[in-house]
Amino acid sequence: MGPRRRSRKPETPRRRRASPTPSPTRRGPSLGASSRPRGYRRQGWLKEIRKLQKSTHLLLRKYPFSRLAAEAFLVHLFEDAYLLTLHAGRVTLFPKDVQLARRIRGIEEGLG
Repeated sequence: MGPRRRSRKPETPRRRRASPTPSPTRRGPSLGASSRPRGYRRQGWLKEIRKLQKSTHLLLRKYPFSRLAAEAFLVHLFEDAYLLTLHAGRVTLFPKDVQLARRIRGIEEGLG
């Protein structure tokens, strides 16, 4: 036979002991060298928020998005051109397939 299992007693939740030195719940006004008002730290990021809300410049650069759009345009164009190649019964992509794909898309559908 295998090893015997011990039967455990169900553990009951234990009470926490009161801490011997109670910590103060609220500190009084500090008498340090700082003469700044209490909420000074908050004003820093509030000023930044107000400044950004007033400005009209873009926070994200345009160039990564334009490169992404150009890549998506080219990928879609080559997909369509390759479908035309297969429709013609060929495997090799020719420039005339790309030209036909652009012509079928039309002016409105130029971006994909």
